[in-house]
Amino acid sequence: MKAPKILPWIARKAGISDELALKLWRRAVSEAEYLTGKSEGSEYWSLTVERFLDIVEEETGTAPQYAIAPTPRVSWMWRHQARMSLLSLKAAQNAYRFWQSTWGGMVDPKKAA
Repeated sequence: MKAPKILPWIARKAGISDELALKLWRRAVSEAEYLTGKSEGSEYWSLTVERFLDIVEEETGTAPQYAIAPTPRVSWMWRHQARMSLLSLKAAQNAYRFWQSTWGGMVDPKKAA
């Protein structure tokens, strides 16, 4: 399996080496595969990325901090993006249900009551 292209960026932001980030990615992949029982699909990939970000945060949280500024947390970005994508799907689903009920009421008024 190829590592995602964003891996070096996350490694730099977290203050870890690319090699360590790759090891953590492989660990997240195996954990997600174990938890979902799959090696493909949106649930598998979202859990893989979430586990990877959690593992990176654990790794940087336990390591001594030599920098003046604390290591930034990046998992909030992934969770926020997931919430935003679900909101657009909810809006589309609600619009479809509204359209369906309105159209059903126009075609068969007895169903609308």
